[in-house]
Amino acid sequence: MRFARLMVAGLALVMVSSGCTSGPSLKDAAAELQKDAQRLETNDLFKNPLMKLRILQRPDQDIRCDKDKFRRVLRATADDERVNEPLDSHLGRAQALMENVLVQNFGYKLEYDYSQMNTNEGRFIHGTKKDLGITVTVYVAPEAPTWRLDAMTPCLPQ
Repeated sequence: MRFARLMVAGLALVMVSSGCTSGPSLKDAAAELQKDAQRLETNDLFKNPLMKLRILQRPDQDIRCDKDKFRRVLRATADDERVNEPLDSHLGRAQALMENVLVQNFGYKLEYDYSQMNTNEGRFIHGTKKDLGITVTVYVAPEAPTWRLDAMTPCLPQ
């Protein structure tokens, strides 16, 4: 019996020391979200001054979200001025642009909601980086600013 307990304790120690934990670390998730902020600022689309990119909240501070748990948050806005095009076309184009950036440049996996395809009230884009638990929501608005991005890590221990 003593041997079995020692084996279980030893196995647990090996798993912890080898990095086999039950999910992402706040450090890794925060580093990825900080890279997303840099990717946003250096992306060809958003570094154009006409897009009026504004980083409202940088993911550089831990925010308490539970007892002994924290998260990081990135909030940004950008604008794609609507010029002589129907609102539905403008929203569809803006949605497609952001979806392409999130997938191709940032590595998010998107959840598609086909019920909002032709709505003129605005559209939501939802995505995740499942390995790190990072989620992103972008509201594509009919008025300026066109894009309102919120990305965050899960609530994790420090």
